[in-house]
Amino acid sequence: MNPYIDREKSWLAFNARVLQEAADENVPLLDRLRFLGIFSNNLDEFFRVRYAAIRRMTLEKIDTKPMIGDISAEQLLKDITEIVIEHQSESLRILNDIEKKLEKQGIYIINEKQINKDQETFIKEFFIQKVSPELVTIMLNDLVEFPLIKDTSGYLAVKLVMNKNKSGLISQLLNDKEIRYAIVEIPKTINRFVVLPSSSDKQYIILLDDVIRYSLDHIFNIFDYESIDAHMIKITRDAQLEFDSDLSKSLIEKISYSVKERRVGEPVRFVYDQAIEKDTLEFFLNRMKIDSSDSIIPGGRYHNRRDYMDFPNLGRYDLLYKQNVPLPIQGLSLDGSMLQSIKEKDYLLHAPYQSFSYVIRFLREAALDPKVQSIKITLYRLSKNSQIVSSLINAAKNGKKVTVQIELQARFDEASNISYAEQMQEEGINLIFGVKGLKVHSKICLVERLEDDEIKRYGFVSTGNFSEASAKIYTDVTLFTSDSKILKDMSKVFEFFEVNYRVHRYKHLIVSPHYTRSRFVKLIDREIKNASEGKPAYINLKMNSLSDYKMIDKLYEASNAGVKIKLIIRGICCLVPGLKNYSENIEAISIVDNYLEHSRVFIFGNNNNPEIFISSADFMTRNIDARVEVTCPIYDEEIKQDLIDTFEIGWKANVKARLHSDKFENLYRKRGEDKVFRAQQEMYKHYQNKLEVILPEII
Repeated sequence: MNPYIDREKSWLAFNARVLQEAADENVPLLDRLRFLGIFSNNLDEFFRVRYAAIRRMTLEKIDTKPMIGDISAEQLLKDITEIVIEHQSESLRILNDIEKKLEKQGIYIINEKQINKDQETFIKEFFIQKVSPELVTIMLNDLVEFPLIKDTSGYLAVKLVMNKNKSGLISQLLNDKEIRYAIVEIPKTINRFVVLPSSSDKQYIILLDDVIRYSLDHIFNIFDYESIDAHMIKITRDAQLEFDSDLSKSLIEKISYSVKERRVGEPVRFVYDQAIEKDTLEFFLNRMKIDSSDSIIPGGRYHNRRDYMDFPNLGRYDLLYKQNVPLPIQGLSLDGSMLQSIKEKDYLLHAPYQSFSYVIRFLREAALDPKVQSIKITLYRLSKNSQIVSSLINAAKNGKKVTVQIELQARFDEASNISYAEQMQEEGINLIFGVKGLKVHSKICLVERLEDDEIKRYGFVSTGNFSEASAKIYTDVTLFTSDSKILKDMSKVFEFFEVNYRVHRYKHLIVSPHYTRSRFVKLIDREIKNASEGKPAYINLKMNSLSDYKMIDKLYEASNAGVKIKLIIRGICCLVPGLKNYSENIEAISIVDNYLEHSRVFIFGNNNNPEIFISSADFMTRNIDARVEVTCPIYDEEIKQDLIDTFEIGWKANVKARLHSDKFENLYRKRGEDKVFRAQQEMYKHYQNKLEVILPEII
């Protein structure tokens, strides 16, 4: 029996769990649509990155066995396509079911053949005023080169059958009809879901695709055709960035150029409306040079279902999850001085249950405090109109020395990060653009303040990005501290960013790529030793992904030694739990719910004196060996207990918890006689109970 689960198939199993949320009738209807959008968006990124990488290796004849095991890359690509076709079919069934249930709620998603007279008047005017000026329509027959098809857009493949009397002489003699093909890009500048006016208690929505279908006669009115039809197609391209070796170009210039070139990357997936006529499909496949090495997937009438993440709420908050008010942190006020409070003790922020405003407030205070000398921070992903960047610019304007390590190669955020880098550079902020050969994925901030003629350090370290948007939907923990032991090590990390050839030794932080693997192996070995001596031995790990084979082997070794291991892993899990002679002492679950589980928390029993860490790193080879990551120990006893408690809350989950297995079944954990326990709801109650005042829910 294979002791490892294939990474790609494990990821597809995770995305199937997202699809389960879309199918779950206990999830509010509009949130079910949102999960469909997340499922589709995830799949787009998977093909742009993972599928594309495997395809590239097959074309370049690279030995893939060290990366994907005994299965051939060609067979894995076929397996992926089969799984995706099945998932796509299921997603279409779910969408149809949701639409029927929305109709019972008075919400109708109609197509161009279902509109009434009043709606017809609105749509005609809407098309002329809003849509037509944004349209890009290209006639294809006479073009030598096929036009660029962007993988971020959807397109209508149009077929026009011309009237015979206008066709060429040869066509007439052969009694054949001239066929013309065109392509219409669906504008991204207009919301894809057009809300139609309604005078009744019924609400109507039509997709922009169908507004265009309804208006085909208007678009192609210069042609004399006897029939016209349009079917949606979508392409996904390889998102690998390629850099040139021109030494005269800056890193920003190289990445900017490479991001632009990404739009012409090799196609890796072609999705089409399965109702399309065979000759139309063949025309587009041939002209776009789509072949058998690409994933060709039949789908429904509409693609780019990621847009459902932004489906209009129509004021129907009864069809959405109720949003909880982000709670304050007990004992830490947003009104007073955060630095003064943190000087006295450490605090832990657990977003989105607690307010991300503390991170912004920390930076705002540091920007204004006359005694603050410098601010250093790492940035990986940011929100649009980032308050983090605004705070750093404010600090620079106030004369602080601000140093920002910004990762320009954060996948799909490169353009955004380049724009922010240019803004900060203009304001005199010192920018560091990474470490050669390594992405900087750590989430740390260090503030130096002059107190009694000495430098006192304050800072925070997090498991997630410093993004206001992410903090509303990603569960992450952030430690605020003035502990000199931790912050002295953090200062060394920033020194490493400045001078890469100097490898520092850290007494407290665990830093990739130099120390993470060896340190975690030692921590696991200590549990193995404790188990062999009959002492309590356990390991509780919460992370996004577990795919590094060496770490998996070490956990198997610990399991065989009698160490009890609990794993909460949201996404990829290449470890097989409960496998005889490997993992009989390992249990592994995944929680997929309204929030995206993102925090990394590692708990090692240490003979009932647990050592606890939070980290930016998963147990993936890239995080351990090929990125700069920071894992931070927790020394405050109150915070240690809180992380133990919150891990146990997650572990008790029996509503949104699925069991990891090599059969990819995504079976829900059985409740038995246990009462219903939905971890994310219980987590919010946990933090409510820490406060004297229970805040109300808001919509």
